[in-house]
Amino acid sequence: MERRDLVALVLARLRGGPVVALLGPRQVGKTTLAAQIAAAWRSPTTRFDLENPDHLRRFDEPMAILEPLRGLVVLDEIQRRPELFPALRVLADRPRSPARFLLLGSASPDLLRQTSESLAGRIHYVTIDGLSLDEVGVPRLDRLWLRGGFPRAFLARSEPESFRWRRDFIQTFLERDLAQLGFRTAANTMFRFWTMLAHYHGQIWNASEFGRAFGVSDVTVRNYLDVLAATLVVRILQPWHENIAKRQVKAPKIYISDSGLVHALLNLPTRDDLVAHPKVGASWEGFVLGQIVHRLGVRPEECHFWATQQGAELDLLVVRGKRRLGFEIKHSRAPTVSRSVLIAREDLRLDSVDVIHSGTDTYGLREGVRAVAATRLLEDLKPFG
Repeated sequence: MERRDLVALVLARLRGGPVVALLGPRQVGKTTLAAQIAAAWRSPTTRFDLENPDHLRRFDEPMAILEPLRGLVVLDEIQRRPELFPALRVLADRPRSPARFLLLGSASPDLLRQTSESLAGRIHYVTIDGLSLDEVGVPRLDRLWLRGGFPRAFLARSEPESFRWRRDFIQTFLERDLAQLGFRTAANTMFRFWTMLAHYHGQIWNASEFGRAFGVSDVTVRNYLDVLAATLVVRILQPWHENIAKRQVKAPKIYISDSGLVHALLNLPTRDDLVAHPKVGASWEGFVLGQIVHRLGVRPEECHFWATQQGAELDLLVVRGKRRLGFEIKHSRAPTVSRSVLIAREDLRLDSVDVIHSGTDTYGLREGVRAVAATRLLEDLKPFG
C-alpha cells in the first residue's frame, strides 16, 4: 500500500536538511515506506539494517563505512546504535552534503534526543502511525477501527488472522523488542500493565491506583507507562490549564495508540464482541482522536484535553497560535450539544467545536458547534493551516 503523503513529506524534509528520522512503532511500515522514499529519491541508495549482525559488525568504525557513501543512506533501527550520532553530525556538516541520511527508529523523539544532542539543528523528526482513514478509504472505516492501522493486521485475509497477528505482535514486542531497546522489565509484568491500561483506555491517569493494583510504587508504574509511551504504543494526552476560577484536572489521559491493539488486549476479536463491550465508547474515542490528529496534521504538543473538577470536559483541544479548536467524540448516531461542550466553548474561547459521531451526516447544532460524521472527516475537517 503506497503512502504518498508520507513519502512526499519525508522527501521534502530530506531536501531541506541532511538527516531525517522516521519514527514509529515496530511493524508500522517504516521499512516499506523507506523503500518507497528511496524509489522516489532517484539517486544511489544504501541501506543498513542495524538488527542484522553482519551489518552491525561493519559499524565498528562508522566513519570508515559512512563517509564514502553518496545519495541516500538508510539506517534501520537506529536506536540500536546511538553511538552513530556523533559520526552523523560530522557527516551532516560537510560542504554541500553529498549524502542524505534517513534514520528509521522504533522509539520516540524524546528518547532519541537523549543520545542525539549532537545533531541539534541538523535533524528533522517525522513520526508515523499506522494506516489512516485517508489511506484506506472511508468505506473501510469500521475495518480500520476493529483491526487497527498496523498494515499486516489491517490487510490480513480474515478477522481471525488479523487478531492472531496482533496477539503475536504483543507477545513479540514484550518478550523481544523491549529488551532490544534496553528496557529490562519482565514481559509478564508489562503484559499485565498494558492490559490494565487497555481497561483504562481513554481515562485520566491515576498512578496511585495502578501502583496499588501492582503492589509497587507510583514511580515504578510511571516508569512502565513511560516505557510504552517511549516505544510509541501508548499516547499520553496532556491536560490544558486555563486561567479561570475553576479547579482543573492536572493528570494526563492515557490511550493505547492503536485501536487494534486495544481490542487484542481486551480479547475482542470481532465487531460484535467490540460493540457489546463496555469499552466500545472509549475505543471509538481513541480511534477517532487519532484520525483527527492525523487529518489536521498537528504536533503532539498542540493536542490536549480539558476537564474541571466540577465535571466539564473536552475530549480534544487543538491549540496553534491564537487558534483553538475543540472536539467531542461520541459513539452515537444522533449527538446533542452537552453542557460540557457549552462550558468548554465559553471558558476556553474556542473558535469552534466539532462533535464527531458515528452517524452519516454533518450538520449544525448551534452557533459555533456542529455535528460531524466520522465518515465525513476527510471532507469536513481541513488540515490545520
